[in-house]
Amino acid sequence: MVRALAQGTFDILHPGHVHYLEEAARMGEELYVIIARSANVTHKDPPIIDGRQRRDLVAALDAVDHALLGHESDIFVPIEEIDPDVIVLGHDQHHDEEGIERALDERGIDCSIRRASGREPAHEEELLSTGRIIDRICERRC
Repeated sequence: MVRALAQGTFDILHPGHVHYLEEAARMGEELYVIIARSANVTHKDPPIIDGRQRRDLVAALDAVDHALLGHESDIFVPIEEIDPDVIVLGHDQHHDEEGIERALDERGIDCSIRRASGREPAHEEELLSTGRIIDRICERRC
């Protein structure tokens, strides 16, 4: 069975997240999703939604077979446990693919890394970014 692995923060789920996870699911027969712990999100503002709640929302999506919170200190621990065949990165995720490949090699994890495609908004008002959703809320409610 081909195991695909996706990962991210998934703060305030939106159609871009769904697109990413559906595409990741098509790259394998079983999709695991690692949800970043709030403390590990250092490349952008911290999540609004609690990690357990983000995990539960991701787990509720049809494309997802298994959703789990990431490790508190070593992001590669769940990857070692899952032993995926492919890691699917989001089209705009900040990760350095070569750095990930080196870390996987050092740990003896044999899998490929692929990038999901982006999704264009279906109409002008559709928001495909948590940051843009937050900005819109602030514009209209703050």
